Amino acid sequence: MLEKITDTFSNIIRTISGKSTITEKNIEDTVEQIKMALLEADVNLRVVRRFVNSTIEEAKGEKVLKAVDPGQQFVKIIYDKIVSMLGDEKTELKLKGPDTQSVILMLGLQGSGKTTASHKLEAKLKKEGRRPLLVACDLVRPAAIDQLCVLGQKIDVPVYKEDTKDAVKVAKNSIDYAKKNGLDVIILDTAGRLQIDEEMMAELVNIKKAVNPDEVLLVADSMTGQNAVEIAKSFDEQLGLSGVILTKFDSDARGGAALSLKTITEKPILYIGTGEKTEDFEVFHPERIASRILGMGDIVSLVEKAQEQVDIEQAKKLEEKMARNEFTLDDMLEQFQQVKKMGSMQSLMEMMPGMASAMQGRDIDTAGMKHQEAIIQSMTKKERANHLIIGPSRRKRIAKGSGTSVAEVNKLIKQFEKTKLAMKKLTRNKGMQAKLMNQLAGGAGSMGGAGLGGLGSMSDLSSLASKFKF
Repeated sequence: MLEKITDTFSNIIRTISGKSTITEKNIEDTVEQIKMALLEADVNLRVVRRFVNSTIEEAKGEKVLKAVDPGQQFVKIIYDKIVSMLGDEKTELKLKGPDTQSVILMLGLQGSGKTTASHKLEAKLKKEGRRPLLVACDLVRPAAIDQLCVLGQKIDVPVYKEDTKDAVKVAKNSIDYAKKNGLDVIILDTAGRLQIDEEMMAELVNIKKAVNPDEVLLVADSMTGQNAVEIAKSFDEQLGLSGVILTKFDSDARGGAALSLKTITEKPILYIGTGEKTEDFEVFHPERIASRILGMGDIVSLVEKAQEQVDIEQAKKLEEKMARNEFTLDDMLEQFQQVKKMGSMQSLMEMMPGMASAMQGRDIDTAGMKHQEAIIQSMTKKERANHLIIGPSRRKRIAKGSGTSVAEVNKLIKQFEKTKLAMKKLTRNKGMQAKLMNQLAGGAGSMGGAGLGGLGSMSDLSSLASKFKF
């Protein structure tokens, strides 16, 4: 995610942040580097010019040139400008109360991921306690209705459909259906085209008039860069957008669409699609994305992912076992599985401060953890409970059963012993625990330390790095 632009910005930030003095020449050279990075990222030229002019003007003031720590002050200005480009702060959906119906009209070109985004949004709203309804208004694309029904069934959300070619009629009737069945959020999945045409726009305008939606959201492919911005402008002129969802954000190495959209269209980015799974759908936080772009990681999102996936009761039991030095290979297997639930290894590493640049150009051994899981699963219950009984013959059998080598089995057991020792030290060193928790809580801001025990009991976050081979 955003690998190219992050790598460039990380190098820039490292160079400038440590300087004890800043000159106007330093500022101009740095801003020129940033300008080239933004242009290479396919950021709109108008946006780039605005960034350059405002950054130079502010950075050349006494606030930076005469600051005690001018390098850090300059970095803060760059960070603030990037946040501003992305939208300053997150924007919430404007939905009515649960006792009435809220309507969300989903728009987008064919291939943008509109139907999948509709499904993901419904899943998120359902998780938040809403009673959603998916509506099949795409009556053009073959199998569009079938796809929506499958996705709806996957998350146990009803799908409204009719045997008709009149999308406006389907949209209107879905409102009555939702009222009768106590459903409070209606998402209309409309038809797209390979490109914007009059027929599509006319249908969308008529649907909007018929249902008077609370939100009109454009689903755009983030990898199309400035093209996504132009598409947003066209839809906004005809239909009045309230926000944007960017799909395929996990595959976008440049970030041109995200960095241009808000400034050019004045429409906020509400969500980003970060993978193929239903749960790979995130609220767009400008300040967190800015932090990732600058190579500073995103501890807040990492903590949130941990909080969502970690079973608190299991975490407490594990902490108790760690305190008694009873951590076993079964526990290690459980930790692997918990980490996997949080997302791809690549995305987790990118959230750790400094890791994005460290990973640049290096391959992550994503199969490594699968091999480790297979090794542990090939052990007997007694072996998992007491690794000391795993001698040479047992190691040969485990290697054969897991489809790995004896060397890999030896490596896992050695890693387990190191992990167990590190956990033992951590549980005995209250100062170290406090330091780790404070670091996490500091990154989490207003979240404070509440609920961080689960993350902490997944061993030290840095231990995640040991799961990878560079």
